[in-house]
Amino acid sequence: MTSKLAAVPAAVPAAVPFTGNDIDVGCRIHEALARHATAGQGEPITYPDLLTLARSLHPRDAVLGRAVAVGIGAKLAFVDAFCAAKGYPRLGCLAVHPASMLPAHDDAGDWDAQRGAVAAFDWSAAEASLAAFAAQARASVPARLKPRKERPADVAWYAYFCSHREACAWIQHEDKQEIINLIMAGLDPDTARQRVQAAKAQFG
Repeated sequence: MTSKLAAVPAAVPAAVPFTGNDIDVGCRIHEALARHATAGQGEPITYPDLLTLARSLHPRDAVLGRAVAVGIGAKLAFVDAFCAAKGYPRLGCLAVHPASMLPAHDDAGDWDAQRGAVAAFDWSAAEASLAAFAAQARASVPARLKPRKERPADVAWYAYFCSHREACAWIQHEDKQEIINLIMAGLDPDTARQRVQAAKAQFG
């Protein structure tokens, strides 16, 4: 019996093109998904488990270590953009919300068939293509998105938070972590807050 996808929210649209953080973590997510596609024969994997798998492959990656599930939408969008550009099966369809166990995209197609195509595909040659795609994506990151260290990003966020407490009332620990990640990637605090708020509404 096939699974039809309907009324599943689309991946969170970035307020800006992919940030360096989206690209760096997206590459690690792609590698983890490709590994899981083969080992798990196309079975779904939840966002937290996907991050855990990626970290097990790259335990010393500090950027990946700061990644949280609420921010995974843009990273999966990067993975799907790469797959679409190369004509590969949609690898991101394996990643699912832990509550709904559904992928966050609006494709009303046959999910079982999509996962089957991903599992049957030989991902071994994709890594070299991914490196070139990532380099091109990094070259397209707007020059105004200048990376910051964690401490200055945290200071910028705290200053914003102090003057926007009501707008920030919904923020929890992982939300704040992703906001800091985005500020470190060059976004201003308000744009980072809005992007995480949109992601939280769709990804939980």
